[in-house]
Amino acid sequence: MAKLKPETENIRGQLERTQYREHSVPLFMTSSFTFQDAEQMAAMFAGDEEGDIYSRYANPNTDEFCRKMCRLEGAESGFPTSSGMAAIWASIAGILSKGEHLLASRAVFGSTHQILTQILPRFGIESDYVEPGKIEEWESHIRPNTKMILLETPSNPGLALIDLEQASQLAKKHGLILNVDNCFSTPVIQNPINYGVDLVTHSTTKYIDGQGRTLGGIVVGNAELIEKIVFFCRHTGPAMSPFNAWILSKSLETLHLRMEKHSSNALALAQYLEQHPSVSKVMYPHLPSHPQYELATSQMRLGGGIVSFFINGGIVQGRSFMNALEMCSLSANLGDSRTIATHPATSTHSKLSEDERADVGITDSLVRISVGLEHIDDIVEDIQNALSKAVRE
Repeated sequence: MAKLKPETENIRGQLERTQYREHSVPLFMTSSFTFQDAEQMAAMFAGDEEGDIYSRYANPNTDEFCRKMCRLEGAESGFPTSSGMAAIWASIAGILSKGEHLLASRAVFGSTHQILTQILPRFGIESDYVEPGKIEEWESHIRPNTKMILLETPSNPGLALIDLEQASQLAKKHGLILNVDNCFSTPVIQNPINYGVDLVTHSTTKYIDGQGRTLGGIVVGNAELIEKIVFFCRHTGPAMSPFNAWILSKSLETLHLRMEKHSSNALALAQYLEQHPSVSKVMYPHLPSHPQYELATSQMRLGGGIVSFFINGGIVQGRSFMNALEMCSLSANLGDSRTIATHPATSTHSKLSEDERADVGITDSLVRISVGLEHIDDIVEDIQNALSKAVRE
């Protein structure tokens, strides 16, 4: 057959069948692997012969999942990790050294902010923030020891976008590694490597899983850089478990269908909220009112499953809205089949100072909705009822 489409590859790109002729890939729950003889053992440890040695290094289930993700992102190689933050950490610590410097978009996830401001300085690595929508100003922050640019697009939770083509051109001009968190979009919606990005990270806990069952992450990209990250991960231990990889590989079989539904539900909710008198502002990339709508529609195939909005009022109205929800879940997670509401100022971004939150547009009245796969009428009704109760507070 001709080259299979990504949707088909996700379903048919399985490990070779064992002698038991299974239709579904089995789970390889083993910590280690045996060798035919001492010579094979020595050859595998020396790297002269390919094969699994120890599941902290590799495992058939993690290998299958990694190959699928690399195909989806158009990457040369990758390494699955135990969580999304492990992937972020490995993509930085596996590459940078003492005395080096990185630039980061100011609109990054709260835990990423903690790595940049609290952890990296302990290892002699410096960082500076740049404004996500002002790439023309980034160049002035590049130093002789700058080695990496780190960003996420769309951002969490403000859904600010960064022009990947422009960012890639700047990185290549100065010989910098461009590292992009693609968690919100998934490879179904956006492929940063197509724009020249070197490394792509995911929290597979989110949309890749899709049902809130597992923790996981992955770094994919340039083979030479991934080799350094693999070395770092093999000897520091943030490996993905075979069980989680097995679940995630199964989840990829429905990723395209799920992202289409997440996106259509999210667009419908954003359009509803934009007309609601109790909502002052709605952020959704494929909403024409989004300030970067043209970039969003050219860079992202769909708008994604996240909608953020501001309720008229402040923290009282924000919390009242959350407490009034009946169907939607209150959780810090996202990308689930179930719709989730989050109040970023008091949860995911609570460790940032008030000024730091203000710099990325997070106020006490901001609510983030991870729009699920329920019927859109039920999602809207629950949010409509909660808004009505919140504004009366």
